Formats: sequence, C-alpha cells, structure tokens
Amino acid sequence: MNPSLSRRGLLGGATAGGLGIALSGSVEAVAGPRRPAVGYGELVADPRGLLALPPGFSYEIVAQAGVTQLANGEGPTPTDQDANGVFGRASGGAAIVCNHEIGGSESPGVPPLPGLTYDPGARGGTTTIEVDPRGRRLSEYVSVAGTHNNCAGGETPWNTWLTCEETEARRSATLQKDHGYVFEVDPSSQLANVNKAAVPLRFLGRYAHEAVAVDPATSTICETEDAGNPNGLYYRWTPPQGFRGGLGALRKLAESPGGDTAGTLEAMSCWQGDRHVPDLSLATRAGTRYQVRWVEVPDRDARTVSVRKQLTDQQVTRSRKLEGAWWGDGGAYFVASFARRSDGSANEHDGQVWFYDPRSRTVTLRTIFSVNPDPEVDAENYDGPDNMTLSPHGGLILAEDGNGVQHLVGVTDQGKTFPMARNDLNGSEFAGPAFSPDGTVLFANIQSPGYVLAITGPWGRPSNAAR
Repeated sequence: MNPSLSRRGLLGGATAGGLGIALSGSVEAVAGPRRPAVGYGELVADPRGLLALPPGFSYEIVAQAGVTQLANGEGPTPTDQDANGVFGRASGGAAIVCNHEIGGSESPGVPPLPGLTYDPGARGGTTTIEVDPRGRRLSEYVSVAGTHNNCAGGETPWNTWLTCEETEARRSATLQKDHGYVFEVDPSSQLANVNKAAVPLRFLGRYAHEAVAVDPATSTICETEDAGNPNGLYYRWTPPQGFRGGLGALRKLAESPGGDTAGTLEAMSCWQGDRHVPDLSLATRAGTRYQVRWVEVPDRDARTVSVRKQLTDQQVTRSRKLEGAWWGDGGAYFVASFARRSDGSANEHDGQVWFYDPRSRTVTLRTIFSVNPDPEVDAENYDGPDNMTLSPHGGLILAEDGNGVQHLVGVTDQGKTFPMARNDLNGSEFAGPAFSPDGTVLFANIQSPGYVLAITGPWGRPSNAAR
C-alpha cells in the first residue's frame, strides 16, 4: 500500500479450493451490527511487546530489517516488508518471496545485484527467505532489485511470484527507467532469477499495481489498482490465443515481438440489470451481486494518460483503495480497503471483500466493515483490510492497515470476524499473510520497523461461536 494514499495518512494520522467460504458479511449492512466469533480465542498480550496471539500460538522472527543478514555478504535485510508468496520445497520447508515497498530513501534498500536489477536508480525489490518446516530461518537472498514500491502481488499456478510496483513514476533524475510494472520471481533459487526476474511484464499494464490473482485453468490474470483522483480500477488480462502458462512463459511472452501488448487488458464494468454501477462503494450489503462486462484499455503503457483516466465513469466501475487479491474457490477474491465521500466515493465503509466469478461473470460482495468509530480502542472494530489470504483451515485472513490498533483479522466460513493477531509494538500495518503449503505456519509481516514473522499453533477450523 502506498503510504501517501493510506487510510492512516488521509484520516489522521495455500491456494484454496472447495473451502466453502460463504461469507454473509461481518455486518448485515454498513451501519449494521458486528458479528464477532470466538475464532481461536482471546488474544494474549506478548511479554516481548511484539505480537499478541490466541492461547497456544507462538511466533518466531524470521527476518528483521537492518538486523538479519542476506547471504553472500549482500548486506542486511531490507526494510518495508509488504506482501509475501510462500512456496513449498520438496525437501520440506518453504521459500518466502517477500516484497519490499521501498519508493524513496527508506533504508536498508534492496542491493542492486548484477543480473537481478531492473533500474539501478530504484531501491525496492524482493528477497527470498528459506525456512525449515517450522518456519525457522535458514537463509535470505535478493531475488529481484531495482524496482519501485513493491507492494503486493500474487502466486501463480506454476509456483512463481508476481511482484507489483505500486507507482506510475516515470524516468527522472533519480530513476533511469519508467515504473509501474509487474515482474515474475522464481522462488527456487537466486540463480534462477539472474537475467530473468528483472524483465517487466509490460502487457499487464503500467499503473499503480497492488495485487494479482491468476486463474489456473486459463492463465488469465486479475489485477487491482491502488490509486486516486480518479479512483482505481479492477483489471483482467487475457492471454493471447495458444498461450500456455508455465515457468518462464510470461517472460518469454514479454520478450517476444509485440510482447508489450500481448493479450488483452480490460477494466471491469459492473451492471445491475440495465443500470451501470460506477462505484463499488454503492454496495452496502453483503451478498450484493453485479454482472461484469469488460472494457478494453486503449493504451496500457500509459504513454501520455494514466490508464484509469483513459476510461470514463460511464464506461467502468471504480473503487477507492483496491488492495489484496487471492485466487480460490474458482474465482478471484479482492479487497477494497476503505471509502470516504471526501475521496469521491458514493458511500463510506472501512473495508469490502469481493469475489469475482469468471464462470457466471459476476462480482459479489462477500463481507463489509462499517466505519470504525474509534480505531484506538481494541474492541473488534476492525478497519482498513489490505493484503489477504485464504486459510486452509476455513475462511480468510485479512491484514489490517487502518488507524489505531492493528490486527490480523480472521473471517470464518460463516462470515464472522475474529482477531488472529495484534501488533503490540506500534501502529504499523500488518502485511503479507500467507500459509505454508502444509497449513501449519502462517507467515505475516509488520511493515515498520520491518519484521517477517512465522506463527504456529493449534490450527483447525476457527470457531463460529459468538464471543
């Protein structure tokens, strides 16, 4: 998430299939009552002052910005950890590809290593962390560098990570290249990314990318945009005829003749009967469903006009703060973090979770949070969902990026919310929730001062019983 567009700044201050998620909403309507669940139990304050967890759960620090060290003398772990992709190893354990949302002078930055660097003038990128089956750190190395403001991304069906630049920054006195692209990172080794990961996938568009979700059946890629003035769009990239997704296939397409405009990039347009829906915040009840049409983007590289400004409000459906995305249950989940009338939204809320179903060509509001009346009070009044993941134990895990107390928020398969973790250190956002392939470890980040954490405990389906 771009700090300049965050709710905090504006307002003061395991893929899953068949999980049966039928979210009826954490509230009945925007102004309706909340429906808290027991989940895994009341959070227990951390004696170390870092992470409160339910009884029986514990955590390990996997990486810490400026403290843990990268392999091969590359320097300290970079700062501003954001979204994660987690990939299994045949020998056990996992590889975590971790975004570093560095868009300026934040330090430490990602070191610009030969063969892994897109733009020597940019300081963001990804590191890959090797962990054992219990989530304990083994090593960490740079997997792509020279990118700008790497916020979220998404896992592919062929076990790579798509890291997204949340920016529209052009070449400048500092930056040597244009930015706002998606890059593909191979979690298998550092060598596997040399002269490969730093290739921008221009056909996915140049804009303030947040996250992506990839259809394993068709390799279609759904994309969120975190932007304002005007608010962002939800996109779909359809591969060219004959394209088959797989390791290296996107890069080869990008480098082929005409690769910059390969496939079709379109923006979502929602309809309710014959009525066009210009703004997702118009939906105030969970269960609201819209038909989806798609409008082709004229100039996906935004050579003169930002992509979202090329299409009118009569053509497309906008949303404030389109954030996390995840593929599961045959479709793409995605998050709108918050909306205010002051930012051009039709209604106000503190978070929506949507589900796009490509088979029925519909988008459905699965859960919605009313405006948080007092974010400084820890009273299950959650706000500002950002990154997200589907839980192999049922439901969702949302990373809060709002005001006041910050949580990892669980949403049960009945649509009830519960606290999964609380930041006891500071008011920094959570980011990057993602489970190990066997479901025993939940990895998550506290962006500032920069922690990657591994959470373990008595997992199981969280209780829907009322708190």
